[in-house]
Amino acid sequence: MEPPTIPTTTLPGGGVTPLLGFGTFRLRGEDAYRAVLHALEAGYRHLDTAQLYGNEEAVGRALADSGIPRHQVFVTTKFAQHHPGKEHATLARSLDRLGIEQVDLWLMHYPLKNPGEHLAVWDEFLATAEGGMAAAVGVSNHPPAQLDALAEATGQMPEVNQVRCDPARHHPDLPAAHRERGVVFQGHSPLRKPGLGHPVLTEIAEEHGTDPAQVVIAWHLAHGICVIPKSGRPEHITSNLHAAGLRLSPDDITRIDHLSTHSRRTPAA
Repeated sequence: MEPPTIPTTTLPGGGVTPLLGFGTFRLRGEDAYRAVLHALEAGYRHLDTAQLYGNEEAVGRALADSGIPRHQVFVTTKFAQHHPGKEHATLARSLDRLGIEQVDLWLMHYPLKNPGEHLAVWDEFLATAEGGMAAAVGVSNHPPAQLDALAEATGQMPEVNQVRCDPARHHPDLPAAHRERGVVFQGHSPLRKPGLGHPVLTEIAEEHGTDPAQVVIAWHLAHGICVIPKSGRPEHITSNLHAAGLRLSPDDITRIDHLSTHSRRTPAA
């Protein structure tokens, strides 16, 4: 089966990223290598890893062995801010492990409790990007108020914010808050809640002749959310990719929206 066409979005700095990527959280060693290689062979062109995942070397080896030209694959990694002040050296090591000269997107993995330290790390991120080691920079797990604080301090808003997003946690105003700021909204851990056995998801899947995971991924895409599912099983990796070809009805989307306990709340600033 031919892979579906994956929609893309343009980052504020001009980079283009597929809206459906392959996550690698908790994949290690040869398991990570095999999963990433299968994902690339299946048709994924967006890989998401992190310093904390301990699998950058395996991701890089799979990318090299796939034979796919480097410019065709969007690669993201993240910096664990255990050692603020060593951003440049840390990214250099990530690039070495990945076997590439530049990462397409580099993210601060989480906010630091000390606001001054947090702003200093972001400032170093911007300097690193200007040096050519990262084509774009962003953050992960940041609320809108922290995006504003970074922009106010440095004059540059993160290009991307990657946060947990699933039907049970969906805040309808949160993607809009990012769009207002010119920030691309990415969703990690999309399949966690409310569980793939939820009756609404299984009913919609049955109506479309597919599985609940595809339904959830297609729901993210219908909302324009960049989604990064993860799996170590080849059949699930391939199936998740084909969610890009699933078209949910407006009623399907509304039914899934209503699974959220936050569907009528405004996200915290």
